[in-house]
Amino acid sequence: MKILGIDSSGLVASVALVQDDIKVAEYTVNYKKTHSQTLMLMLDEIVKMTELDLEDIDAIAVAAGPGSFTGLRIGAATVKGLGMALDKPVISVPTCHGLAYNLWGADGVVCPIMDARRNQVYTGIYEFSGEEMNCLMEQDAMDIKELIEILNKMGKSVTFTGDGVPVYKGALSGGLTVAYKLAPAHMNRQSAGAVATLGMKYFREGICEQASEHKPIYLRKSQAEREREEKIGKE
Repeated sequence: MKILGIDSSGLVASVALVQDDIKVAEYTVNYKKTHSQTLMLMLDEIVKMTELDLEDIDAIAVAAGPGSFTGLRIGAATVKGLGMALDKPVISVPTCHGLAYNLWGADGVVCPIMDARRNQVYTGIYEFSGEEMNCLMEQDAMDIKELIEILNKMGKSVTFTGDGVPVYKGALSGGLTVAYKLAPAHMNRQSAGAVATLGMKYFREGICEQASEHKPIYLRKSQAEREREEKIGKE
């Protein structure tokens, strides 16, 4: 089974090909370029380097959100276009699930945090048991202080990952009463390899959709929508 994975939910752009239990290729860039400039070029490079015929893939897994509104829209447009052109299904993988899956087998709980601005993070809480990743708190947008309170009440050690870690490092060190650690560089950002691998698990369980049906998971209104509502409220 071959699954193509795409993640453009944050600052990272990532494309990967996973075949059964092997990550055949992954191209990940965390630099100052828009995903519209990079994703298709990265995919084309993987196709060339692995001599992949895209007709041979079984499905396309995508980090569906939450995350950057622009990034999610670019990712959604990319997988919908590919899926419809190739007549392949799309596997919608929640972004925080994919981030947590990077740390498969970690002790305690895993908590991805993505910076959502205004002291808020996109987050979820996960725990590994045997061969399964269990979701203890579904992904949501919340104030960092609220998340710290939830984790303290759980009383379990925490491993944090995601681009929100450097932003809220001070809040974590000042507010947490449980033991915690930060994921190292090779595990602390989005990975299309993790998205594709988790997507393969979902696909085997029958969790997929037609490409035309795919929609991003935003969790909250965009900044433009919030600013418009604030302006209307003041008027």
